[in-house]
Amino acid sequence: MTNQTKYELCIVGGAGHVGLPLGVVFANAGVKTVLFDVNQEALNKIQSGKFPFKEKDGDEALGTAIKSGSLVTSSSPESIADSKFVVIVIGTPIDEYLSPQFGGITRVIDKYINHFRDGQIIILRSTVYPGTTEKVQQYFESKNKKVKLSFCPERILQGRAIEDLKVLPQIISAFDDETRNEVTKLFQKSTKSDIVAVSAMEAELAKLFTNSWRYIRFAVANQFFMIAESHGLEYSSIEKAMKHNYPRTQDLPSPGFAAGPCLLKDTMQLAAFTNNNFWLGHAAMLVNEGLVNHLIGKLKREHSAELKEKTIGILGMAYKAESDDHRDSLSFKLRKIAHVECRSVLCTDPYMSDASFVSLDHVLKNSNIVILATPHPEYREINPKDYPNIQFVDMWNFLPKNV
Repeated sequence: MTNQTKYELCIVGGAGHVGLPLGVVFANAGVKTVLFDVNQEALNKIQSGKFPFKEKDGDEALGTAIKSGSLVTSSSPESIADSKFVVIVIGTPIDEYLSPQFGGITRVIDKYINHFRDGQIIILRSTVYPGTTEKVQQYFESKNKKVKLSFCPERILQGRAIEDLKVLPQIISAFDDETRNEVTKLFQKSTKSDIVAVSAMEAELAKLFTNSWRYIRFAVANQFFMIAESHGLEYSSIEKAMKHNYPRTQDLPSPGFAAGPCLLKDTMQLAAFTNNNFWLGHAAMLVNEGLVNHLIGKLKREHSAELKEKTIGILGMAYKAESDDHRDSLSFKLRKIAHVECRSVLCTDPYMSDASFVSLDHVLKNSNIVILATPHPEYREINPKDYPNIQFVDMWNFLPKNV
């Protein structure tokens, strides 16, 4: 089959945040790659040389890959059959009862089952519930497909994926040495860093542990922030005292919204895997998700019934700075709660387009209270002392002090 394949690599879900940067990096490393996706609008944009989302140096790298002929797009599942390696970019989310949902992966397999070929190597790339790789291997076997499974978790920083993919160590796993060696050779073409080979479940847990650890670290900072504020203290002063020329606290992050499509979801997956005995994870969820309620609660105590007559402006609706991704952004949770407690809410974001958003100037002219939800660099030019009639809420300690 190897000598007859049209492509070395097919990425199912290749127009997304995980699949597209991966495909671009492989293509620029000389791997003949096809991006398979049913989102024709996104594929058209990709084919024109433009990323459909924000990615550092993405358009330049994409243009190079397309021009070289190593990267093509397709909305036809025939591209799966034409490939030696098939990367599937679909994870296993957790439902409202903290139960894993495997349906997304099995539905894709069922939909394209006639296009998978014996001898192919299938690589799962998105975060999955522990045991999923083995379950998918067995599922293919139940369909009489002689394919080999590998799990190689993505480890990128969204928005800087191309940069990360070239230098970060790649975790790979498989159920036999031959498959592991083949996948190792593939990834060695795209990265200058190490390959870390482990078992499938070890790889699955490594990804969940990593994201849960990051989420817990953010929760520690947010808990400290709320403790300080509940006693009328300025946390930024305490943080400065803790960190100034003191190496043991340099890894403590600053407080702020800890959200996005991975950290909370993966912490929930680990909680489900431990039969809800992951107490640190549960505590982190309560702290990070509760930060929104803390901010609104503080405003309610300060303004009492008058808060109902105030207009709140929210700066930044993406889940993190310099991003256009709003998935699981706590800014939207903030907007929902603020709508209940205030007269009106105005939202703005320089990286996102939404009919309900307004300009930054409109927010600053019409708000009584402005909450910096996402510290986009564009907001650093705002000096609160230029707006004496606005109360600024800056948990990030990002804006100049109003002194």
